[in-house]
Amino acid sequence: MKALTICQPYAELIMRGEKRVENRTWPTAYRGPVLIHAGKSREWLLLVDAGLMDEAHEIPLSAMDFGAVVGLAQLEGCVPVAPRRDERKWDPLTLEVWPWLATHQHVEGPWCWILKDVFRFPKPVPWKGQQGLFEIPAAEVAVGLSAAMEARRGKSFKQP
Repeated sequence: MKALTICQPYAELIMRGEKRVENRTWPTAYRGPVLIHAGKSREWLLLVDAGLMDEAHEIPLSAMDFGAVVGLAQLEGCVPVAPRRDERKWDPLTLEVWPWLATHQHVEGPWCWILKDVFRFPKPVPWKGQQGLFEIPAAEVAVGLSAAMEARRGKSFKQP
């Protein structure tokens, strides 16, 4: 299965449904399921309170996983984004499909990967991350995938 390493706190924000996009410097033509891998680096965190809390997002360090596959999402689209909000001229079709992009706080670009149907695995699966989209054998994350499929059968995934 395709996987994408995302640094914390952003992987956690995706799992919480607060971040519906992933910003990359490169586009992808891939659409479909993607495993969310939380990177092991802590360089993106703004740690306060004796290093126990990410100040920017008010997430306790204990609530974040590092170096593990934490969930599954559907990669639904990939659109170019101007770096400054006042320079953005959205394609009308893009906003017709994803109207929330115009005001979503995590849209930065230059390429915005649009995620939906996010599901957090019941238990993170330790795994070494990589750059770019990479492959993880489905059997290695079978318990999490099984839980995701069961949740999907029972109800539709919650979208913020």
